[in-house]
Amino acid sequence: MLRYLTAGESHGRALVVVVEGLPAGLAVTEEAVGAELARRRLGYGRGPRMRFERDELSLLGGVRHGLTLGSPVAIEIANTEWPKWEQEMSPAPGRTARPLTQPRPGHADLVGMQKYGFDDARNVLERASARETAARVAAGALAKALLAELGAHVVSHVVAIGPATVTAGRRPGPDELGAVDASEVRCYDPEAEEAMVAQIKAAAKVGDSLGGVAEVVGYGVPVGLGSHVHWDRKLDGLLGQAMLSIPAVKAVELGDALDVAGRRGSQAHDPITWDPAAGYGRDSNRSGGLEGGMSTGEPLVARVAMKPLSSLNRPVLRTVDTVTKEETVSWKERTDVTAVPAMGVVAETMMALVLAGEALRKFGGDSLGELRRNHQAYLTALAGGG
Repeated sequence: MLRYLTAGESHGRALVVVVEGLPAGLAVTEEAVGAELARRRLGYGRGPRMRFERDELSLLGGVRHGLTLGSPVAIEIANTEWPKWEQEMSPAPGRTARPLTQPRPGHADLVGMQKYGFDDARNVLERASARETAARVAAGALAKALLAELGAHVVSHVVAIGPATVTAGRRPGPDELGAVDASEVRCYDPEAEEAMVAQIKAAAKVGDSLGGVAEVVGYGVPVGLGSHVHWDRKLDGLLGQAMLSIPAVKAVELGDALDVAGRRGSQAHDPITWDPAAGYGRDSNRSGGLEGGMSTGEPLVARVAMKPLSSLNRPVLRTVDTVTKEETVSWKERTDVTAVPAMGVVAETMMALVLAGEALRKFGGDSLGELRRNHQAYLTALAGGG
């Protein structure tokens, strides 16, 4: 099984992630992980923090001479702005002179203060911040490397920002991630990209924010990942939980679920075909590569919806000061107009982590060589019609 745990706060000294369950022999370098982290900072409409911060990462354990050892892999992502925050975020005993007492609507601030008995919203927002997803992306870089060894690749692209949407059916292939990342908003449709940038400029002008939708596609996913046997091992359930754990994500659509919900059953499913050379296949992919909680071998498709950010450059959201109980407006820090392009990269990460975990559960192996052999034996059996 693949397990990972992240630690650290947004303005703390560093973020840390520990990944357990990777086989020995997987190629891992700081440069490859760093490249994935750089993708998370992409996107027109990002705030100035993306220009100030750099992801200085270190492989602390589990890798020797560029290859995993089979032991837990530990990665640290240092906060280059730590000197500015060392006093405010110090782990030493003491108290801040500037408690935050105007919680933001739509954020974890108030509920977290109530749940843990805090009188300072920073105790909540520092961990609830999307900055934590940098640690997930680092873990996801390892998961994507593992999937590539099995011929699987995960690609994301933005399909909507505010009211601007892509033309139906435009979707990048497994080798076109570079073309997506070259877009200012990580959009594969040039016309939609232009409309998205215009929407961001308009929202920025009035200090507002925008949400949107990213689509994540898994290509080359082996048949049979997940399970129909147990509720908590269904692949669609695992993907839904993983995507909904991303900050500000409020909905996930798998395949053409919303469209299919309005159809009759005779027009809602994917007819099964047989080809002696290619084996079983489908005439369509309305299910998004999922049936009965398992992968079908068709492209795995998830659309992930992100709400507009609750931190605004023009504070207008009404709130209550938790000390005085007087009505006020929520405070602000440096913020983005939209983070949908970055969210797509994180959603890519979450799909990769789920698929890598299920691939390891399905094929097993303490070394990469053993995993490959088990995977190939399975493919050979499937080719015979099994």
